[in-house]
Amino acid sequence: MKMTPLRNNRRAISTVLTTIIILVASVVLGSGVVVYGTSLFQGGTQQEAISVQGVQLWVNGTDTNGIAWGAAAVRNSGDKILSVDKVEVRGTTVPFSAWYVDRDASRVTVDNFQAQFVSEGTDAIGMMSSSSSADTCTPSVALSIDLDGAGTGKPTLCLAIQSGPVGLNPGDRMVIYFKVPDGTLTSLDAGATSSMNIFAGKTGAPQSVTIANT
Repeated sequence: MKMTPLRNNRRAISTVLTTIIILVASVVLGSGVVVYGTSLFQGGTQQEAISVQGVQLWVNGTDTNGIAWGAAAVRNSGDKILSVDKVEVRGTTVPFSAWYVDRDASRVTVDNFQAQFVSEGTDAIGMMSSSSSADTCTPSVALSIDLDGAGTGKPTLCLAIQSGPVGLNPGDRMVIYFKVPDGTLTSLDAGATSSMNIFAGKTGAPQSVTIANT
């Protein structure tokens, strides 16, 4: 009896296996593309944003060294954690050691966040004076400011000196007082307009501020 070769069957099996392999590979690759695309979409929908308000600049009208201070309220209005890492006045960067910040939600209330920031004047070495009624900060801090002057109205701001960027979660607020490097502003600048920037990475926008005399 003559045996019939099985070549056709082998070819048929090879074709089926090849088709299955192609299908599996397509599914795996397709799933990877979907996951990658979803990841890109989710990352793209998250935004970094800060809002700045209540900006103030004060210059000592009688000091020839150019003693000046500023204040602002900052809120993380995006949906990513960010770090406020730069304050500039007329292109001059304010060092972290000259930042005084309160970000405690019990003190940085909506009322304090939207308040008119005040200057208590400066002492002989150029440090801003704490409010006379601001004695409620525990533990004590470098600077305390009572925005309504009553000691019983808005919570007293307890502003701690910083050593680096200030992190804010989405929705968090802070109030910052800062000492401008000496000589950046002078007594002649009182009443003039100055540029000021507050940044969190690349997020931020220039502010235009009228300089007050203190």
